[in-house]
Amino acid sequence: AAALVAGNVVIAKPAIQTPIVAQQAVRLLHRCGVPVAMLAYVPGGRELGEKIINHPKVAGVAFTGSVSAAQKINRALAAKDGPIVPLIAETGGQNVMIADSSALLEQLCDDVVRSAFGSAGQRCSALRVLYLQKEMYSKALTMIKGALQQWVVSNPREFSSDMGPIIDAEARDKLEAYIERQKPHAKGFYSPEGRLDKNGYFLAPCILEIDKIDQIPGEQFGPILHVIEYDASDVGMILEQIQSTGFGLTFGIHSRIESKAKHLAQMLSVGNVYINRNMIGAVVGLQPFGGIGLSGTGPKAGGPHYLTRFCVEKSISINTVAVGGNNQLLNLRDS
Repeated sequence: AAALVAGNVVIAKPAIQTPIVAQQAVRLLHRCGVPVAMLAYVPGGRELGEKIINHPKVAGVAFTGSVSAAQKINRALAAKDGPIVPLIAETGGQNVMIADSSALLEQLCDDVVRSAFGSAGQRCSALRVLYLQKEMYSKALTMIKGALQQWVVSNPREFSSDMGPIIDAEARDKLEAYIERQKPHAKGFYSPEGRLDKNGYFLAPCILEIDKIDQIPGEQFGPILHVIEYDASDVGMILEQIQSTGFGLTFGIHSRIESKAKHLAQMLSVGNVYINRNMIGAVVGLQPFGGIGLSGTGPKAGGPHYLTRFCVEKSISINTVAVGGNNQLLNLRDS
């Protein structure tokens, strides 16, 4: 929509797993008056995407997906002859929430469960790593496990469903393999028994208790929450470890000490900080969304600088006091 508003012709190519919702979005835009010649819906796989990116008339690319895919697109654009093509990329994150001992546990529990397991963890903003201060670690973790025990994993069309499926079999199998690899090295593992629909690509939400964030090999795009116990005196070191992941999308803070929350918010280089609330569902027009580093190129979608990324500037200078020339032509124009 931003590219269209800025006057561009747009090719909309969805991920191969999501052709129908993209088609419906394009149909709605056409019904709202966007000319068909200005917006083309082009479904297809990786080969089609490569052909579009390498086309000489493509003047810009906006991509949402994995870091590795964005890096491949960036390299392909850099290798093109002709004009330099800009890339807008939004690529997910190793999103962290830090909760101290002043946090309201009931609110923390609700926000953790929503942030980590809403949409089966398949949001770029989803909570991946939860740091719990040691003074409340056991109590908070017990409460979170209790909330998960009530979750129903089934078809989202059912009102009883709390969490739907993984996008496809390949993604589910990768997540299952990761969980099995991590289990022997985890301090603790929890996944609620039962309440899991077996007819589809469903995966039960799970919690892995670990020691350090560097035990996680990149973003795990699914309902997997890593929990780390920390001492208040180690917060500085923890922030350095979080920053060293290279990601910078969302960061959650749960603390009723306002000065501490503000300090933590300023210390990390991330795009979006959420204090005493969940970490998913940025509101369009109110909360510009986007990350830095491995999480994206910016500027933030919905922010004041986003539309300008789909434009080029033209500077026109006129000498308004120019005199001379053929006066007869001037007289003809005035008549």
